[in-house]
Amino acid sequence: MKIEHIIWSLLIVSATLFVLWQTTSDPEQLAGREYVKQVQGQWVPADRIDMQAGIAQVSTPRSIGLWVGAFFTLFIFSFMYRDNPFYKAAESTVVGVSAGYYMVVGFWTTIVPNLLGKLTPGLMQQWAMPGISPEPGSESWVYIVPLIMGGMLLMRLVPRASWISVWPLAFIIGTTAGLRMVAFLEADFLSQIENSIVPFVVLESGNVNYWKSFENIFSVVSILACLVYFFFSIEHTGAVGKVSKFGIWILMITFGAMFGMTVMGRIALLAIRLEFLFKDWLNLI
Repeated sequence: MKIEHIIWSLLIVSATLFVLWQTTSDPEQLAGREYVKQVQGQWVPADRIDMQAGIAQVSTPRSIGLWVGAFFTLFIFSFMYRDNPFYKAAESTVVGVSAGYYMVVGFWTTIVPNLLGKLTPGLMQQWAMPGISPEPGSESWVYIVPLIMGGMLLMRLVPRASWISVWPLAFIIGTTAGLRMVAFLEADFLSQIENSIVPFVVLESGNVNYWKSFENIFSVVSILACLVYFFFSIEHTGAVGKVSKFGIWILMITFGAMFGMTVMGRIALLAIRLEFLFKDWLNLI
């Protein structure tokens, strides 16, 4: 047996023994248990003060959910060692549950109110949407078009008729691209041009704000340098090459900052998972 396997085996056994000791040594510990109390006829999470006061009790379903969440978190972390069946099982379960959940949410928040509620408002009021007040003749039969296109998309599941799904898919992609292009031009492209038109000399109360003026000048010069880098009609030599190189530096600094923000977001997610393990599950912090 390789030394690496021995080390990992010892770590897993040690961690398992510690978890068993932490969750069974002290019956008053919150580790591995979820406590609830009754408030106005509803069960809500309880804390240690409620336990000491005797008004809290262990919730078996919540405790099972706590252990399932902890084990699935550890299964996902096990991929840092190598790919294994536990990671694959957790990954498949999370993806499958998420897909099923969002399918149900999409059905009740999109298909029922925005499609079926427009086609048959009376039937939807009796079945799923009692809050609506349909008027006679309020059916909007134009919504039969997205219903047909949605059925055509499902033909993707039939190999011989999969070509039918290409038509609604092309319509959706084209329409979405057009709408997003207009939104992008208004929200990003034009706004960036507007924010780039700034004064080189900023006056505040009759005095020159040198730092703000430097920021504006540096911003405009950086934008122009980046644009020069993407100007391929002339050779990047001499003065043009130097400006282009400065533009490369600006681009790399920008990409680095964006990557750093992405890493910070992932670290925040990792911290949340570790807090769940050490606080909610093991009650160590």
